[in-house]
Amino acid sequence: MSTFDDRESAFENKFAHDEEAKFKAEARCNKLLGLWAAEMLGKSGDDAQAYAKEVIRADFEEAGHEDVVRKVAADLGDKSSPDEIRAKRAALMLEAKGQIVKEL
Repeated sequence: MSTFDDRESAFENKFAHDEEAKFKAEARCNKLLGLWAAEMLGKSGDDAQAYAKEVIRADFEEAGHEDVVRKVAADLGDKSSPDEIRAKRAALMLEAKGQIVKEL
């Protein structure tokens, strides 16, 4: 292998690693958001975990995270606005990224 091939392979590996970390952080963020919303809905234990999984699944409906915001906003009703949910999700994304970095 030439130096160019080595560098290309290294960049491809880094890209794959970064994408995997990004996916994990998004899923973790959605789980944390789901647990936060579950608490507001009075859910705990297995019910809260099940709701968090619903929130994670909601993210596969379309690109971006607006599908998650819509789901949580619909479930919470007047307990939280979409803008508050977006702000909470942004804060939780920082927490999720920190958790993922520690695990990798």
